[in-house]
Amino acid sequence: KSFLNHTAYLSCFFPNSQTADIKDLRVFWQTGTDEVVHEVFHGQEKHDNLSPKYINRTKMDMDKWTLQLFNAGIVDEGQYTCIIQHRVKGSPQVIHKSICSLHIIANYSQPEIALLHTGEQMAAHQPQKYLNLSCSSSGGYPEPKQMTWLISHENTTRRFMGHTDVSQDAATKLYNVTSKLNIPVPTNILINISCLLHLGDQLGSLVSM
Repeated sequence: KSFLNHTAYLSCFFPNSQTADIKDLRVFWQTGTDEVVHEVFHGQEKHDNLSPKYINRTKMDMDKWTLQLFNAGIVDEGQYTCIIQHRVKGSPQVIHKSICSLHIIANYSQPEIALLHTGEQMAAHQPQKYLNLSCSSSGGYPEPKQMTWLISHENTTRRFMGHTDVSQDAATKLYNVTSKLNIPVPTNILINISCLLHLGDQLGSLVSM
């Protein structure tokens, strides 16, 4: 995983790598569509075969056998294959091959609740207000899982699913999410309302003020 516009680290560590002499090896990374991302040929970086979009964006850390991909963007997401060939008599022999997947993360803004409008209605026992609320968060990646509402009163918390709209910016590929909720609330009781943006299993959640 790498944050948007930061450096991504793609590892190609292999057994006995500490004893390997880089001058005897050809090391190269390529994408799932076979574009060459980086190449080190017998200890020297080689640029002849690189895909244009990776020129001046990569550097290999020879000690850690890790490729640094600078300014990682959403278009860089996907699988990368590292292949290491050893120079022997005749054709080069592949001694290591590994695949890693790159996932980009962009932080969503803290969800914000806005009051759209209220309507009053007299119930049989107590006056009730209808709250029409929206909750929004923007500029994140990947696509969020869902947005839920939490309504708390004393020791009781109820969870609501509003009508959620997710849109993706065509240029930046970042997501915006808005959820709308229309709920009746008693006017004489203090309640807390918050909304929760679920980002996924490993990314956690964001909660509104």
